[in-house]
Amino acid sequence: MRTHVDSRTNPLTGVRNLGILAHVDAGKTTVTERILYTTGTTHKRGEVHDGTTVTDFDAQERDRGITIFAAAVTCSWDGHRINLIDTPGHVDFADEVERSLRVLDGAVAVFDAVAGVEPQSESVWRQADRHGVPRIAFVNKMDRAGADLDTAVASVRERLHPVPLVVQLPIGAEDGFTGVVDLLRMRALVWADGTDAAEEGPVPDALREEAARRRRLLEEAVAERHPAALEEFCDRETLTAATLAAALRDLTRTGDGVVVLCGSAYRNRGVEPLLDAVVTYLPSPLDVPPVHGTHDGTRQERPADPAAPMAALAFKVNATPTGRLTYLRVYSGTIEKGDTVWDAGTRRTERVGRILRVRADRHDPLERAVAGDIVAVVGLKSARAGSTLCAPGAPLLLEPPGVAEPVVHVAVETRRATDTDRLASALARLTEEDPSLAVRTDPETGQTVLSGMGELHLEVATERVRREHGLEVTVGRPGVAYRETVGTGVTGFVHRHVKQDGGAGQFAHVVLDVEPWQEDADGAGGGFVFRSTVVGGRVPQEYVRAVEAGCRDALAEGPLGGHPVTGLRVTLTDGQTHVKDSSDTAFRTAGRFGLRDALRASEMVLLEPVVEVTVTVPEDAVGGVLGDLAARRGRVTGSAARGGTAQVTATVPLAELFGYATRLRSRTQGRGTFTARPTGYAPAPAVTAR
Repeated sequence: MRTHVDSRTNPLTGVRNLGILAHVDAGKTTVTERILYTTGTTHKRGEVHDGTTVTDFDAQERDRGITIFAAAVTCSWDGHRINLIDTPGHVDFADEVERSLRVLDGAVAVFDAVAGVEPQSESVWRQADRHGVPRIAFVNKMDRAGADLDTAVASVRERLHPVPLVVQLPIGAEDGFTGVVDLLRMRALVWADGTDAAEEGPVPDALREEAARRRRLLEEAVAERHPAALEEFCDRETLTAATLAAALRDLTRTGDGVVVLCGSAYRNRGVEPLLDAVVTYLPSPLDVPPVHGTHDGTRQERPADPAAPMAALAFKVNATPTGRLTYLRVYSGTIEKGDTVWDAGTRRTERVGRILRVRADRHDPLERAVAGDIVAVVGLKSARAGSTLCAPGAPLLLEPPGVAEPVVHVAVETRRATDTDRLASALARLTEEDPSLAVRTDPETGQTVLSGMGELHLEVATERVRREHGLEVTVGRPGVAYRETVGTGVTGFVHRHVKQDGGAGQFAHVVLDVEPWQEDADGAGGGFVFRSTVVGGRVPQEYVRAVEAGCRDALAEGPLGGHPVTGLRVTLTDGQTHVKDSSDTAFRTAGRFGLRDALRASEMVLLEPVVEVTVTVPEDAVGGVLGDLAARRGRVTGSAARGGTAQVTATVPLAELFGYATRLRSRTQGRGTFTARPTGYAPAPAVTAR
């Protein structure tokens, strides 16, 4: 499937910006390491269990054996330059995946051949759907006991709902897996023990009939969905390899199909065909739509053209001992070393000191970066993840990646009072690098509170404070981020704001209706909707906007326990103004205190974060696990048994899961595992509310 690129025509056709996405332990990092080894970027295979990987270069990643931080690497294959981002698989670091997906043109989704689609692989698939990122699938670990390509593909079809287009047939099973049949060219690729390159040959006699049947199924599935392929299929009753490849490329880009390959990354089997599929099926920067942004309220687009005005998005910041690295995806134009760029968010200029081609924690200097590049730059002082950098003479603001709200918090204190300032500086650096972390001071206790996406997320953050800054810190028990919502609202709630203490006075009269509101399935609205039904100009439009701003101010602290308020709709139904004393400030104040008092008069409900937990245990331990989940206020939603193990799915309040990993290991003699993914908020029982 090798294709040759004429880089003299347009070098961007030979660029692939892609991410590796998967559930934790599906083999993402091993796939990345084998890609680097196969492309000649590294000369020794990196192993996760040995702590010798290129992309998991952080000390904690090597200690824990998981990917925590998205790492960018660059390699070359068959005349193409591949900018590759290895993303975390653990749900606590989903925001790192979100920021990476925002700047990628394509992705490889890795699945475990035994487990199939797992909870976090489902989550990252949905993230890729939201960003419209084309992807191909790689079913990994085909050499494991219980591995089955058809079962894994069936789980992809049933749980993720794409149309899987399987282009390979495995040769051998489990420990006897030695290669694949390429269904496009009807050839066998076999990797002998101790060799890195595949030996090409004819399809084995024992598989010839099955390979022909699967090739026919592939042709029919493609012809159903691709007009040009359908035309050829009707004329010739078959499809050539070239037609199939072109149709698969189109279906991948439009999302109408997902090419599926298989292999064993650990044994280096199936990596070369995967790389061929990456350059054949996934899009170049020229194949994706021009990036859109805004300037002065008007929508603009920038093409992937080195000669166009420069526009780039910062998606990661890394404060290293040698300097502050800002990772950029350049969408259009060219950045040269020493250039002055405009930060559209902070509205200030920055100077690019150096440009680096990135290979995880190693870097090669560049003179320039052009449209389609993913690079790191040194010298930017205020740019953050999500910042837009553009040419000063052609400003543009790109939409930043979304940032999830933290759901878990801990109190962090230094053992020595003299280290308080150093702690504040260390936490500020952490939040600069990771926008999904938040730091605040508790007004009642004066403690520093660090908030994040989960227990592991906060463990990693506090361990970085200890290791990188040499601080001795104590960490309190984790707590969850509660929310408040309206159970039963109020109508016609009147609030008058009158202030007269010499000079210009303040006057605002508002009448509010407050009611519960469920946000749309796509999350539009952010949990709060404001509207006005005032007629006859009784409240001018500029004052209506001020009332809305005041209501949003009031959402920060609810009446039950000072938690943020969500899930309500406020309607301004009437009001009055004063000729001299009414102002934006007066109506904003009226909106704030009016909604605050209206919430106190409403029936409020405390909400707590809940997660979907998938527990995998030996069948003989299921009874104890079910009892333990029930004691944790869990609601079992499903169970399945396979090969001596059972998988239980339940919805559990997040607050009940602290310490669950240790408890599960002790109940199952270390054989039980679990994963969790956020599913939103649910009403908390009265005992929790107190």
